[in-house]
Amino acid sequence: MHSAIAPVNVADIPIGGEQLVLIAGPCVIESEDLCVQVAQAVQSICGRLEIPYIFKASFDKANRTSLHSFRGPGLDEGLRILAEVKRQTGLPLTTDIHEPWQAHRAAEVVDLLQVPAFLCRQTDLLVAAGRTGKPANVKKGQFMAPWDMRHVVEKLREAGAAGVLLTERGVSFGYNTLVVDFTSLPQMRALGVPVVFDATHSVQLPGGAGARSGGRREFIPHLVRAAAAVGIDALFMEVHPDPEKGLSDPATMFPLGELESVLKQVLAIRAAVRNAQ
Repeated sequence: MHSAIAPVNVADIPIGGEQLVLIAGPCVIESEDLCVQVAQAVQSICGRLEIPYIFKASFDKANRTSLHSFRGPGLDEGLRILAEVKRQTGLPLTTDIHEPWQAHRAAEVVDLLQVPAFLCRQTDLLVAAGRTGKPANVKKGQFMAPWDMRHVVEKLREAGAAGVLLTERGVSFGYNTLVVDFTSLPQMRALGVPVVFDATHSVQLPGGAGARSGGRREFIPHLVRAAAAVGIDALFMEVHPDPEKGLSDPATMFPLGELESVLKQVLAIRAAVRNAQ
């Protein structure tokens, strides 16, 4: 499907090999019960489809539109809940960090550190993530060109990161609008790193719902299929049993009940591309 690169190992899951990897979970940690429920449900789906799975949820959403928006349980309680998800499921974990001091604490629990798009140029944050010795997944900023992400890769590698993933999540196109340039995926992969497509944040309308971000959930399957055809190493999706009741990004989280169908389409597209080569 695309040129070979050295895979990045997240726990016992290689990202960048032949298999597609799924990174998924609720946008924010709403409760322990919800996280365990989602993790077990997605784990079951991925087991049937033979897709390696990494659970994701945020302990804090530090870039919410409104001061009064729900941000999450915070670092201590969030890491406790994530550790419980791992205890009950055995799944590898990822979560995002926003400040350098959080990197070491988070790395004690999770297997992959995520750097949010707005913070992808923050040298102190990248260096702190790299110094943990864990792999890092960096969302490409909505304001960044794909070729400029080489500096992000260099910062993390020089700091000692065990590996680097780069994620496409849309680029700013006027006010409250994102578009996806799918050429960014092969361009970032040419930097020698596996690439991830963030299907849910790519349909976001930042700040487009007044005091919170809006989104166009109905376009998620279309973008996922396109990304699969272009070539990705991992797919990132925020999923929820009832997205409209979600406490963060309700307009863009994908319904848990529809996930398996979309993943089957992704696998079929990857197989078709591979067989045509």
